[in-house]
Amino acid sequence: MSQKLTDSSKTSSLSSELLVKIHDLMVKSRVLEERLIKIYKTGEAYFWIGAPGEEAFGVALGLLANKGQGVEYDYFHLHYRGTPTLVAMGLTMEDSIRLIMNKETDPCTGGRNFSNHYCFPEWNVVPVTSPIEVQYTVAIGTALAQKNNPKLGITVVTGGDAGSAEGDFASSLIWASRPGNELPMLLTVQNNRVGISTAYEDQHGEEYIADRGKAFRMKTMVINGLDPVESYLKLKEAYEYVRIERKPLLLEARVSRLYGHSSASGANFEDSFSDPLQTFEKTLMKHSILSEAEIKNIYKKYEDESWEAVEKVRSEKPPRAETVWDHTYAQGENADWRKF
Repeated sequence: MSQKLTDSSKTSSLSSELLVKIHDLMVKSRVLEERLIKIYKTGEAYFWIGAPGEEAFGVALGLLANKGQGVEYDYFHLHYRGTPTLVAMGLTMEDSIRLIMNKETDPCTGGRNFSNHYCFPEWNVVPVTSPIEVQYTVAIGTALAQKNNPKLGITVVTGGDAGSAEGDFASSLIWASRPGNELPMLLTVQNNRVGISTAYEDQHGEEYIADRGKAFRMKTMVINGLDPVESYLKLKEAYEYVRIERKPLLLEARVSRLYGHSSASGANFEDSFSDPLQTFEKTLMKHSILSEAEIKNIYKKYEDESWEAVEKVRSEKPPRAETVWDHTYAQGENADWRKF
């Protein structure tokens, strides 16, 4: 029988196999993000923004997805801290590195966008945008398409706490909750309690961002996004509610921001935040689910993989002028730019 790790504050538990898988994906995401930072700092990329500190929540969000293409599957409107979610869904290190190094082999944008601005149509991952929180209103469209579909696909949209002050966030709450026309949307806010340069306490009068959903009679949750067990269990509950009830849910996850906002603020490690990966590893070792040696081997495996990916991608070519319309609605080298 599988050993299980149970927190007495929770009503359920996860098998050791699932815990090991979650940890493995968290390490892969962390090592990948740290490799992306190194790529930026060595001058092989122009910009970095990512998700170190959000792995516990992000991996759970990706593992629970109904992945596929079309309205019968889940749509994902992610912001630029979605690497853990996509790693859990199958993102390769090579493809993430191709994006930050602006290579024509980048499957998301052909090498024409920032790091972590992912797009995978085959997984219903809608293009990540730089303007904050516009994804919340874009997500209304896919949710409307899914509303009356007999399948159980839902729309998942993520964002940060600072961006929740944007009008797009408020608009999504209105559209998602109209009486008799509720939408199957899982709206999440990853709250690390700081914007690019503003403290959370100076900007928010509400106790919890999720409380805003109560004004629209939405189901809400506030969870510890630093705890992978709680994240998995609560997200499973949230997915099931939206999937079955076909109604929205607003979920706030408390997370960390371990390397600053982006390369714009230095991309240096900030030890004032809790590290969910280190905390989880202590728990796994305490319960004899993984040993210290096994954990070190996992890191080495992904360090080696990340370096091999860099060596491979480094030799690939940058975008060519004739592919400028690829990855847009005007597809292919024969697209006539004069029409636009």
